[in-house]
Amino acid sequence: MSDVLGPGPKSRVRRLPAKANYDRDVIFAVIDEAPLCHVASIVNGGAVVIPMLHAREGHTLFLHGSPSNAVMKAIVDSGEACISVTLYDGLRLARSGFESSIAYRSVVIFGAASLVSDDVEKARVLAMFVDAVLPGRASEVRPMSDAERRLTMVVAVSIDEASAKLSSGPTDDPDEDLGLPVWSGTVPARMQFSAPIPDTNGAMAAGMIAVPASVERLLDSQ
Repeated sequence: MSDVLGPGPKSRVRRLPAKANYDRDVIFAVIDEAPLCHVASIVNGGAVVIPMLHAREGHTLFLHGSPSNAVMKAIVDSGEACISVTLYDGLRLARSGFESSIAYRSVVIFGAASLVSDDVEKARVLAMFVDAVLPGRASEVRPMSDAERRLTMVVAVSIDEASAKLSSGPTDDPDEDLGLPVWSGTVPARMQFSAPIPDTNGAMAAGMIAVPASVERLLDSQ
């Protein structure tokens, strides 16, 4: 298996190519860290993009949603998908608005899309989705019912071609701006989880159910 996923005819970065990275491990790391992705397709003759959860296994990216989801049906019908993920890492503030930007890591993926119809594989992937959102959570919740499984569509997208674009560090101010009395620099940003807020319905009403290990690990990892 190749260590790079591009550049290809679809994935080549043409705007600021110095920020491009086609290394498989770099691309997979961005995909795995991103909490969600955006999936694009043509629906009824028009371009549509929607945010979705995703889970990666090897060179396959899995998506799931309602069987009536128009974008998911469109990528299955067309047999191909275009998916993007972006991590926001902060502000890059220059001495001018033109040179100011953000720090980010993004990936654009192109690949063949197919419906996961085998019931055993579908159940396995859906359990993997739960752990992709919160590692260890699948073993803490009740299993998905047959009815819930029937109400969920799972699509597999092969990561055939992809590119990352990485932007970080100081801004590229022109020499004539360096002497201006204007603050410049970076302001890092990161996603942080706050203290859990327990539900108060059903068995949770008594306040006797402890915060699960999956959540404790999530908070400890920050």
